[in-house]
Amino acid sequence: MVYRKFPPLNALRAFESAARHLSVKLAAEELCVTPGAVSQMLKVLEDHLGVKLFKRVNRGILLTQAGRSYLPPIRNAFRQIAEASKRMAISADAGILTLSVTPFFASAWLIPRLNSFHEAHPSIDLQVLTSSALVDFSRDSVDVAVRHGTGRYPGLRSYRLVSVEMVPVAAPALVERFGMPESPDELTRWPQVHDADRKGWSLWFQAQGIDEVGPPRGSSLDDTGLLLSAVIAGQGVGLLPAAMVALEVDEGRLIRLAKPTHMETFAYYLVYPETHHDNPKISALRDWILSSVSA
Repeated sequence: MVYRKFPPLNALRAFESAARHLSVKLAAEELCVTPGAVSQMLKVLEDHLGVKLFKRVNRGILLTQAGRSYLPPIRNAFRQIAEASKRMAISADAGILTLSVTPFFASAWLIPRLNSFHEAHPSIDLQVLTSSALVDFSRDSVDVAVRHGTGRYPGLRSYRLVSVEMVPVAAPALVERFGMPESPDELTRWPQVHDADRKGWSLWFQAQGIDEVGPPRGSSLDDTGLLLSAVIAGQGVGLLPAAMVALEVDEGRLIRLAKPTHMETFAYYLVYPETHHDNPKISALRDWILSSVSA
């Protein structure tokens, strides 16, 4: 069988209800349809999947092995939809807006300006979560995020905010091993630690006029804090915001290997799902951040 499309939602709901009650009649009462309609939806689903989900017995129905395997993910999917809808309703009623930002962006840019947002939008309660890990909007209870990268995120609206000076740094032991580089192209031969997109180093080398660097090799981390820890541990040279590593450089835990460089496309971006574009609270936060950046 060739799987062609997503199963009909009403058939999935009929399956979940019938499997839970092990009764077509009770499923029909729960869904406010006739038992015949439930039976027809179950047949449509079985025909779609190409497997039998139920055994018909004299006094009702029983799940087949395929049905028992299929039930947990379907039940979990409906549970997630219900929980997400509940959170959305609570958030909409309470005026709560959840923003996920990196710790560095929060301390260096957002926190000093928060009073301005509260004065402009007193009805919105902004909940700020700090994390360097990438947000999964389908799973995490987050409305908007600010992340550092290239700004290309499928399914998300992306707005460039600010770029920061990036600098290559390494642990003293690694510098002792390879020697202090005399030119940026020497770093192409060093072990590197990458951001999640694996684009930072190639963009940095391009900014230095170096185009032929080959495919990125080495570890990549989606958490800036972990990336910094990996660099301090000597796992490779890292490309990090200059202000973020200033203390480590001053205290000798890291050595700066080149001058800080502004990379216009490698910047902080405000992102949120396309489906949230008309949310008035998100629009308010977006407009405020963009105007604050422009100012």
